[in-house]
Amino acid sequence: MLNVLRQSKMALGGLIAAALVLVTSVVIVPETQQVVVVRLGEPVRKINAFRPNVDFGQTGAGISWRLPFIEQLVWVDKQLLSFPMERQLVLSSDQLRLQVDAYARFRIIDPVKMVKTAGSVERVISQLQPIMTSVLRQELGKRTFQSLLTAERGVAMTQIRKNLDQQARAYGAQVIDVRIKRADLPEGALESAFARMQAAREQEATTIQARGQMQAQLITSDAEAKAAEIYAKSYGQDPAFYDFYRAMRSYEATFANPGNKGGSTIILSPENDYLRQFKGR
Repeated sequence: MLNVLRQSKMALGGLIAAALVLVTSVVIVPETQQVVVVRLGEPVRKINAFRPNVDFGQTGAGISWRLPFIEQLVWVDKQLLSFPMERQLVLSSDQLRLQVDAYARFRIIDPVKMVKTAGSVERVISQLQPIMTSVLRQELGKRTFQSLLTAERGVAMTQIRKNLDQQARAYGAQVIDVRIKRADLPEGALESAFARMQAAREQEATTIQARGQMQAQLITSDAEAKAAEIYAKSYGQDPAFYDFYRAMRSYEATFANPGNKGGSTIILSPENDYLRQFKGR
C-alpha cells in the first residue's frame, strides 16, 4: 500500500513537472509585439519581427516554442513609439535664442541588433535623446528665426530626421518623424525680434522706392532728351510751325490749365507779342 502511494506521488509530481515544462515552453506572441530569444546571453532568433509592407497575420505572430530555463525572451514593442526632447535653448543664425520643444517618432526594425547594442527600448531612447538634441541644435543653428515660421521649417525637420535616423540605425531603430512642438523666444525677446524685422522691411521698402525714383528720373530725362531732339529737328525743317506749336502749348498751359481753379484774370494788350498767334502772325 505504501509503495502504491509512493508511486502515485511520483507520477503526480512527474505530471506536474511535465505540465510546467510544457507551459514554460509555449510562447504566445501578439501582433503588436516582437520577441528576441536569448540563449545563454546570446540572441539566437526572433519571433514576429518587423517586416515592412507585410500585413498583420503574416509576420509570425501566434504560438511559438522555446527551451525552458535555457532561453529567455526579450519583448520589443512593434508599434510606433515616441520620445520627447527636453526643452533646449538653441541659437539661430541671426543670433536669436530660441526655446525649443521637440519630439521624435520611431520603431524598432531590427530587434536583435537592439538587444545586442542597447538591451531594451528604454536604453535606445536614452541613447537617442542626446543625439537628437545635438542634431537639432546644429541644423537650427544654420537657419534664421524667420525661416522657422515659413515652409523652410519643413526642410529643416526633414534634414534633422535624416541625420537622427542614420544614428538610430546603429541601435536597430528607424526614425519616422521629428517635430517641433514649440519654438519660442525668451521673454522680452519677441518684441525686439519684431522690431528688427520691421526695421529690415522698412529699409528694404526705402531701397526699392529709391530705385524706382531713380529709374523714373532716368526715363523722364531720356524722354525729355528725345522730345528736345524732335523739337530741334522740327525747328530746322519749319521754324514757323515750331513757333506756332510752342505758342499753342503755352496757351494751353496758361489759359486751359486744369490746376488753375481760382479763375484768375490775365489782362494783356492786343498788341502784346505773346498773343501774336491769335492774330495769325
